[in-house]
Amino acid sequence: QVHLVESGGGLVQPGESLRLSCAASSSSLRVVTMGWFRQAPGKERELVAHVTWNFGNSNYRGYGDSVKGRFTISGDYAKNTVNLQMDNLKPEDTAVYYCYIDSPEGRDWGQGTQVTVTS
Repeated sequence: QVHLVESGGGLVQPGESLRLSCAASSSSLRVVTMGWFRQAPGKERELVAHVTWNFGNSNYRGYGDSVKGRFTISGDYAKNTVNLQMDNLKPEDTAVYYCYIDSPEGRDWGQGTQVTVTS
């Protein structure tokens, strides 16, 4: 099992920015995808963004419709890290954000970090 460490959550006002980071406990994984889901109270877990590598040589980035144009994901295949830059945050972005990693061994999750957007 892979241990994921998340950081960067917090409380901000609408229109402000936050940056989430996630690092895997091992840098030698054959990572396929790293990304973020989020879950708000009373709602289902929602895909926010992901980056998928093709044997480390190229990558594809995907975003949920609600965050396109505001969030940017970046990742380092060699270090097994992923960051999520969140700009122009809205109250509806309030949720617990979970990092995940997909490898040939399966999917592992981080413990979650709270993001709260309120005036």
